[in-house]
Amino acid sequence: MAKKQKSKLRVMMLGGLNEIGKNLAVIEYEDDIIIIDCGLAFPDDDMLGIDLVIPDFTYLEKNKEKIRGILITHGHEDHIGAIPYLLRDINVPVYGTRLTLGILENKLTEHGLISTSNLVTVSAGSVVRLGVFKCEFIRANHSIADACMIAVRTPVGNILHTGDFKLDVSPIGGEMMDLTRIGEYGREGILLLMCESTNVEKPGFTPSERKVGASLDAIFRTSTDKRVIIATFSSNVHRVQQIINSCIKYGRKVAITGRSMVNIIGAATKLGYMDVPPGTLIDITEIGKYPQDKITIISTGSQGEPMSSLYRMAFSDHSQVELTPNDLVVISSNAIPGNERLLNRVVNELYRRGVSVYHDEAVVHVSGHACQEELKLIHALTKPKFFMPIHGEYHHLMQHKELAEYMGMSPQNIFVLDIGQVIELDSKTCKKNGTVPAGKVLVDGYGVGDVSNVVLRDRRHLALDGLMVAIITIDSDERVIASGPDLISRGFVYVKENEDLMEEMREKVRIIVEDALEAGATDWKQLKSEVKDGLSKFIFAKTKRKPMIIPVISEI
Repeated sequence: MAKKQKSKLRVMMLGGLNEIGKNLAVIEYEDDIIIIDCGLAFPDDDMLGIDLVIPDFTYLEKNKEKIRGILITHGHEDHIGAIPYLLRDINVPVYGTRLTLGILENKLTEHGLISTSNLVTVSAGSVVRLGVFKCEFIRANHSIADACMIAVRTPVGNILHTGDFKLDVSPIGGEMMDLTRIGEYGREGILLLMCESTNVEKPGFTPSERKVGASLDAIFRTSTDKRVIIATFSSNVHRVQQIINSCIKYGRKVAITGRSMVNIIGAATKLGYMDVPPGTLIDITEIGKYPQDKITIISTGSQGEPMSSLYRMAFSDHSQVELTPNDLVVISSNAIPGNERLLNRVVNELYRRGVSVYHDEAVVHVSGHACQEELKLIHALTKPKFFMPIHGEYHHLMQHKELAEYMGMSPQNIFVLDIGQVIELDSKTCKKNGTVPAGKVLVDGYGVGDVSNVVLRDRRHLALDGLMVAIITIDSDERVIASGPDLISRGFVYVKENEDLMEEMREKVRIIVEDALEAGATDWKQLKSEVKDGLSKFIFAKTKRKPMIIPVISEI
């Protein structure tokens, strides 16, 4: 009897390729699917009014009965932020470490999903059986505590998904990344390595977080006459812990501002990932009770995000904090690509207010992502048969491909993909095989996916050129204009200073309508189109602008 041929393993990314953010990996074998991470991205500048960007879940929704669970590598927004949107329709178990799930709990509570969600706490070394897959969480270092890689044993071979990582031999909390376990998987055999690519362009090793602690301590030691405001990523609890340690050392009280900062520090403290002695933290409303040089404020806004706490402080819009020349602001982060303009705007405003600003990235920030030598170490330990670079824009993925080739891999065994592309593997081969739906779903307020490219195009049109509304009432019996045309301008011209132009436009609309009525027009839809086209051409000839034009025709 012929031996049954094994099915192929299917692997795809629904986010996190050719982009930064919304990381989501799917591994599928026959009737079993697992998901690794489910994150969001923040909108581009041209996504007017959009709050968040999440992956397209179409493929997962069509195969929801196959999904056995969601595995989370760590608690950053680009890895967990879209989980509430997925759990609305696909309620499957979510596996993550204590801090990761502690942060996720806050998000699920806000979405009203906590009572129906099945959150399963694991730790480094835990093995979870999901259908045909055996998934092991392997301790990693990152800029947030409790980060893990995930090794997946499949019927055709082992997969290692690194998540985001760095090698920190002297971490603030916890232990060094478990290189021993990674090496053991390497000796056993890795069929497919899925490795992050964020810092692939940077040579050397990523410095330890302890370097930042020493720099921040020096700032406190030499700034005894100033109130210190430190803006950093809310998720970097190790950095916040070092700030608090220095504040205790130099006799300062600490206030927290920013919703995400308050939520994450609260979760980290509750779960024992931070040690904050009683009396150290004060409410932001109490800072006026203490001398300014005995206060440190830890704030969100290290990317210059509008409406963040640091942004509101810089523009005198914070309800509790008014900056003065007696303040020192430390920006403990690097600008994420695309955020430079926002951050520079905040820094410029801080300088205008006479505030001292310290934002030397080389001293007060280190990345949480692996540089070239750390990536080489993972490749050397795992010796994968096939490799898929993940988590990066196209230039990151291509440079990671070159690094893998430098480490001895054949180019034919390296797969630089786009979201939605599928690779199929057996124990010996790997090849591309088709695509599944993938893309960007836009979240605007409570609306998910109801803002299309057409809506965005209209928003950009309104933002760039403004709006003109032409209102006409027609006597359908007499076939004459009963009232109007009335014109309303929004974002196009200031009416009081352009009365002559407005009168010319009214006359143009009147002529278009009267000519159409005399020609026997009865189709008001066609008449609207003629008004729109005629007025648009007239305005462009006069002003070289193209406002959105909305004709409103009613009849009596």
